[in-house]
Amino acid sequence: RRRRTARRAAAARPIESQAMPKRSLRPTMRDVARLAGVSPMTVSRVQAGSSRVAPETRDRIRRAIEQLGYVDDKVAAALSSRRTGFIATLVPTITNSNFADTAHALSEVLRRTGYQLLIGYTLYRMSEEEALVRTMLERRPEAIVLAGMNHTEAACAMLRSAGIPVIEIWDCGAADPIDRAVGFSNIEAGRAAARHLIALGHRRIGGIGPAVDGDSRDFRGGARLTGFAEALREAGLPTDAMVHRGQVPLSFAGGAAAMAQLLDTAGPIDAVFAVSDLAAVGALMECHRRGIAVPGQVSILGFGDFEIGAQCVPALSTVRIDAAGIGHRVGELLLRILAPEDDAPAPPRVIDVGFEIVERGSTARRPRPG
Repeated sequence: RRRRTARRAAAARPIESQAMPKRSLRPTMRDVARLAGVSPMTVSRVQAGSSRVAPETRDRIRRAIEQLGYVDDKVAAALSSRRTGFIATLVPTITNSNFADTAHALSEVLRRTGYQLLIGYTLYRMSEEEALVRTMLERRPEAIVLAGMNHTEAACAMLRSAGIPVIEIWDCGAADPIDRAVGFSNIEAGRAAARHLIALGHRRIGGIGPAVDGDSRDFRGGARLTGFAEALREAGLPTDAMVHRGQVPLSFAGGAAAMAQLLDTAGPIDAVFAVSDLAAVGALMECHRRGIAVPGQVSILGFGDFEIGAQCVPALSTVRIDAAGIGHRVGELLLRILAPEDDAPAPPRVIDVGFEIVERGSTARRPRPG
């Protein structure tokens, strides 16, 4: 009974009179202004990066912010201005250095104007991408950037009705973008890989691509192998040495297993194209284990120009994509859309950054018989 009486008495007292631990009180902009001896509006201007505040005053405010551990309340600012200041970015993973380079370059461009990236990982799963699209849009991003042009119907519907810029990256040409696209044609990259190996005199050519692993799909890698097979057929060459093997994304182990399958079942082959440098390096290691000379007996061509490919022995020939360049182009495109200049022409819907064949030591011209 005494405890109930004490609780009722405490509840009846004004909140100001109740003891509150100082650690639970979050510092406010008014606290910063009071410590710095300025108005809250001046603090707000400094937080917004305004140049209208004297350097001495700006330094004093920043020292007060550091002393108090003040963190700006972006949620409240977003509610009042209807702007969140972040760009949602969905990529399969950043353990892939190419996607990491794209995200880093995009972040560098946007950071200059105060935008920040909020990154989500789809893990190559369409269902995961759909869930992330919904989650990101609930947080009202200023724009959304996502890898590839293959999405669930529900994700497409949400993106089309979002009312914000939508930029699909690392692909273009296979279909019309939902809004805009920055990338290259994966089908044409595969076709170029086949034409390069054919030009070297190879006729029995294999391909290594991703397998379908439940909900996990590497559509871009699959498109490269599709274009590769198309070019072989156009040249009158067989396409029966195509191996879809390994978990998504392709790995060293998956590439080695696929190469072993080719060597064991496809008969003598002149060359192999792997839709990822990681799989190509695995294929190269499998050849080393079997005593098969590269490129003396088999030429190997990869895709992506990963750092490890240049360090292999022999160094890996590959199809190079400017991953950082994609990020820069996306950032510049977003700034043109989000902060358009007067009388500036409308930004293009599709930006094709292209690709190039980089020939190193793992490919060579096939010796003529005799």
